[in-house]
Amino acid sequence: MAGADKLYTLVLIMVVISTISCYSVSADPDLLQDVCVADLTSAVKMNGFACKPTFNASDFFFAGLAKPGLTNNLTGSIVTAANVMQIPGLNTLGVSLARIDYAPGGLNPPHTHPRGTEIIYVLYGELDVGFITTANVLVSKSITQGEIFTFPKGLVHFQINNGKVPAAVIAAFNSQLPGVQVIAPTLFTATPPVPDHVLTIAFQIGTKEVDKIKSKLAPKK
Repeated sequence: MAGADKLYTLVLIMVVISTISCYSVSADPDLLQDVCVADLTSAVKMNGFACKPTFNASDFFFAGLAKPGLTNNLTGSIVTAANVMQIPGLNTLGVSLARIDYAPGGLNPPHTHPRGTEIIYVLYGELDVGFITTANVLVSKSITQGEIFTFPKGLVHFQINNGKVPAAVIAAFNSQLPGVQVIAPTLFTATPPVPDHVLTIAFQIGTKEVDKIKSKLAPKK
């Protein structure tokens, strides 16, 4: 019986350790070497990207966040990403950045990042920001230059410039490629399309309204 008790205790300890380990991993997996610069042309499919055999300083450099992006579009905002697709040296490092610029009245529409938590720092201007919890509670605040706000991983969130002058933020993520799903285009411009009856029931609107929304959100040719 004593042997069985010891075996039970050992198994219990292993289960507890495994559980703690699973819950403690909240970002990309840790790297196993100094660097693993992404080979974006590799046909090898894996969780991340295969490593290039050679690399140089340019693989770790990106100047794309230095200047404001153009905001002359339907939403009045633009996201300039600085993730592993622009900086191959970020592969396996579990971090990335973005710059978001907003025209007066510009909106970064409701969206989610399925693979990363986001934190933004206001470069200039003033924004109303918020996220929605799974209990359908809106957590929102007005933030201005020098202030910070955080959006938990996977939750729907947004930013809007209600001011009369442009605004900009730097966003940081605990993922080399956090991904993004903008709610409206995801549902109304998917390929193949989400069935109309799914959308009419979900949003309690008619087929004509669905078609109208789809036509407005369809990519311009």
